[in-house]
Amino acid sequence: IVSEPDLRSPEEARAYLDNLETELDDIKLLFDTGNLNVDAILNAKISLALDNNISCDYKAVIPKNMDISDIDLCVIIGNLIDNAVESCRNVTPERQFIRLYIGPLKKQLYISVTNATNEVVRKMDDEYISAKRGDHGHGLKRINNAVEKNNGYINRKNEPGVFVTEIMLSICTSCTN
Repeated sequence: IVSEPDLRSPEEARAYLDNLETELDDIKLLFDTGNLNVDAILNAKISLALDNNISCDYKAVIPKNMDISDIDLCVIIGNLIDNAVESCRNVTPERQFIRLYIGPLKKQLYISVTNATNEVVRKMDDEYISAKRGDHGHGLKRINNAVEKNNGYINRKNEPGVFVTEIMLSICTSCTN
């Protein structure tokens, strides 16, 4: 993502817009989940993974009526995919993969991201913690906070070569079917 430039001339503005247009051209239209905001995140993040030659298998359907905000949903999905892509970058190219599934399951929204890894993620008090320091490593906390805020459930598993995150969120507690 391009940061806000200090545009003092029409030439600088034109260069900024040309650069932004080039970045947007790299985004593939892979998803039509029924939610424009989630589509934007998924298309950008999975396009990035594919551009990095990471094998991706994906399917996503977002129900129309949900209690969870688009912002929380995008925080969860964006951070999950960012973490998966970063983990794959540390694995030999032939072993890199991401599997993503998002869809309704028993009146819940089920989100599953499985990716290659070559590390064992540390746990503290039954919670996975990031090994990143500085301005990095907040993704797990953001995911946890968004899931907790929406009374959801999260399950992570780290096995040799694979990291899996599964999340269940209420689709719509106030809706009647």
